[in-house]
Amino acid sequence: MFALDSRLQQDTLPIGDFPLCRLLLSNDANYPWFILVPRRVDITELFELDAADQLALWQETTALAGKLKRIFAADKLNVATLGNVVSQLHMHVIVRHRNDVAWPGPVWGRHPAKPYTPEQVAAIRAQLQGQLGNDFRFVEA
Repeated sequence: MFALDSRLQQDTLPIGDFPLCRLLLSNDANYPWFILVPRRVDITELFELDAADQLALWQETTALAGKLKRIFAADKLNVATLGNVVSQLHMHVIVRHRNDVAWPGPVWGRHPAKPYTPEQVAAIRAQLQGQLGNDFRFVEA
């Protein structure tokens, strides 16, 4: 049975589910930082997904990235899967702006996370409403 890594549970806020991936929001208001986690058991690497799931992960990632670029008027998107701290396979999709606190450097370890307020999370969820497609299901906040 799929279970979210405890570190992801601790550091993120649930948004909802695509057909393959759970969509999370990193609880860091410095950047609109989203994380896709394939709902598969014991997967740590991309190549461990079967071909259909690899394709689905890429499609969900690129569709999300395109929507986030438009919704948040991104100057750049950072898309990556690292897994050095959290081994469970997950894809980061981070909206970057030339005026964000870490620009042009990486976001990891640059500045302490600034937790979202409930109002900020509600505003992000409202921005995403109707934008993520018919296959996306929001979870309760």
